[in-house]
Amino acid sequence: MESKHTPKKTPNLTTILHLILITTLTHITPIQTQSWDGIIVTEADFQALQSFKQSLIDPNGFLKSWNDSGYGACSGGWQGIKCAQGQVIVIQLPFRGLGGQITTKIGQFQALRKLSLHNNIITGSIPKELGLLPNLRGLQLFNNKFTGSIPASLGLCPLIQSIDLSNNLVNLTFNQLTGGIPVRIVKSNSIKFLALGYNNLSGSVPDSWGSGGIGVKPVFQSLTFDHNLLTGGLPVSLGKLTDVEEISFGHNRFSGSIPVEFGGLLKLTSIDLSYNNISGSIPTSFENLTLVKSMNLAHNHLTGEIPSFLGEKLNLSEFNVSYNNLSGSVPSRLSSKFDSSAFVGNLDLCGYSPSTACPTSPPPSTAPFQPSNHRGNGNKLSTKGIILIAAGAVIALLLLICCILLCCLLKKRGGGGRPKDAERGGGEGGAAAAAAGKGEAPPQAEAAGEAGGKLVHFEGTMGFTADDLLCATAEIMGKSTYGTVYKATLEDGDQVAVKRLREKITKNQREFEVEVNLLGKIRHPNLLAMRAYYLGPKGEKLLVFDYMPKGSLATFLHARGPETPVDWPTRMQIAKGMARGLLSLHTHHNIIHGNLTSSNVLLDETINPKIADFGLSRLMTTAANSNVIATAGALGYRAPELSKLKKANTKTDVYSLGVIILELLTGKSPGEAMNGVDLPQWVASIVKEEWTNEVFDLELMKDASVIGDELLNTLKLALHCVDPSPSARPEVQLVLQQLEEIRPETAASSGDDGGAGPSTSE
Repeated sequence: MESKHTPKKTPNLTTILHLILITTLTHITPIQTQSWDGIIVTEADFQALQSFKQSLIDPNGFLKSWNDSGYGACSGGWQGIKCAQGQVIVIQLPFRGLGGQITTKIGQFQALRKLSLHNNIITGSIPKELGLLPNLRGLQLFNNKFTGSIPASLGLCPLIQSIDLSNNLVNLTFNQLTGGIPVRIVKSNSIKFLALGYNNLSGSVPDSWGSGGIGVKPVFQSLTFDHNLLTGGLPVSLGKLTDVEEISFGHNRFSGSIPVEFGGLLKLTSIDLSYNNISGSIPTSFENLTLVKSMNLAHNHLTGEIPSFLGEKLNLSEFNVSYNNLSGSVPSRLSSKFDSSAFVGNLDLCGYSPSTACPTSPPPSTAPFQPSNHRGNGNKLSTKGIILIAAGAVIALLLLICCILLCCLLKKRGGGGRPKDAERGGGEGGAAAAAAGKGEAPPQAEAAGEAGGKLVHFEGTMGFTADDLLCATAEIMGKSTYGTVYKATLEDGDQVAVKRLREKITKNQREFEVEVNLLGKIRHPNLLAMRAYYLGPKGEKLLVFDYMPKGSLATFLHARGPETPVDWPTRMQIAKGMARGLLSLHTHHNIIHGNLTSSNVLLDETINPKIADFGLSRLMTTAANSNVIATAGALGYRAPELSKLKKANTKTDVYSLGVIILELLTGKSPGEAMNGVDLPQWVASIVKEEWTNEVFDLELMKDASVIGDELLNTLKLALHCVDPSPSARPEVQLVLQQLEEIRPETAASSGDDGGAGPSTSE
């Protein structure tokens, strides 16, 4: 992606990555013109440019190049202006601190294709004269201080494709776009992307979609109206928008039921109706939405059961129906794929966690890490028999609880396990640490559990016995192909994270122990350290890690509020830390991760990243590992060649790393639907259209004048990492080297022994 033109100065964010030549507008006849040394600009456009400059407030002097003579207006001398045959086709001035208003003479730019003024402090109303621009394709006015209503005249622009007036935010206050959505806009047959989120739009949405005229086919692909005050029912006519791929109507006041016509939106990949007052059941017509990856229906008043086809026929990567009035049993394919947060808040819903088992299911085991024994009986029982069985079960349960309490009490008084001082400093732990310092066998200490299980400790200060684990209270953090992750609170208040592996997909015990003991040796500041493992008498296999409250990078980036921004130095620190950890795996341990995602990157208290779940493929069967690769593909991190190779390598790991770096740059999750394509394809398409600065997370663009070069260079590197051709991707060593050159370290990076919490993804 090298530029075809080498600028004299270091490029900033307004410099376009010259991946392609600008499409030339032909057959444009200039009106009366002015000419200086062969440079031609139309008189109408020159007057409009003068008025445009005079109407704006330019405290930073970005428009000084717009001299009164007009010289250079169409030869690159005027900042933010591009021309074709003497007429202005692009005005692009984002992040310039511009105030004032947009001139009403904006309608004189008859060849204008793109107006991008986002992230300024421009006030006043949006000029209705924009509707006079016959060639306008893109209008980007978000993050300003516009007031008033949306001009209905925008619907008259015959070629308009993208309108973004959303999130007009300055100094943490939203702008005041009011009123409803004009009917002319919803009838448009040229708008593809309409984003009006984060405003004060009210009233109902016009039910006139797809009615632009006889034989006129609407081309809407993305509708974003979230965070407004819209009311009324969901428009039934939206079902006519057969090309729509994204509907985001969350955080409004919509009521009524979901129209069954929505089942005809066969290209839909993402639908968000959360935080509304929608009632009724989930339509059976949703069975047709086979392309949907993300569905959020949380915080509504939906009733009825969750249809089984949502898990059987739809390949959902994001799903949430929490806080509704749903009832019945959660389909097994959904409960095994999504954690309890996707279903909580439905009082009559069952089967999505051990604590919400359905009445017809066997009661969950009181020991969270021990497998349940399910026994069935096909014979019908009398009422007396049922009562006797129930009474016996209650007595057995009470006896079991008493035994567990007695066990814990004896252990606390010294009857079981090692004393805490021996566990944490001296005794076996201290001897093991000393052996490690002499380069002897891998540091570990074994202890037998109450039921004959085996606990093996690796290097570290964490001290607990098998009884501590079995007596711990636990809550589920997440489920995955490999197993279930719990947060366990020990009797002394210490917290650990425990990954219970699915028994049927792990290797036999002998092979398992050989591999897990090798993994337990690995220590690096950017790799998750395994602290211990437990082998139960009935085949249970538990991996133990430090519990880490800050959680994963995915949560850190995507589940935070607007009051907790993540700045560029922090994101770059995370990117370099991931590269260092991956380099250690590839070069020092000969390990291919194979499932690197932002959910598998954990952050410690200093936001130091630690890669989790590495090497777990060595503990699993071949079939289980193939399933993991498929899961990574659904989340958007899998290299394209893995669909055929089925075996990961260093270049597929670099692809996943590149996706995460794009995630850091854009602030978008790879699982989000972006016009029906994955994150790398979406970024490449935006860059190709020469709208590169609109790729980056808005939080980063606030410091664009300082870090612009770093953002562009990191974007180039990330796109190299996700190149469709494996041979074109750099090795991770080169990735790290380039990241360090883009932003050199200002101080020595801190490190530890690699302690972190386990991922909840795999």
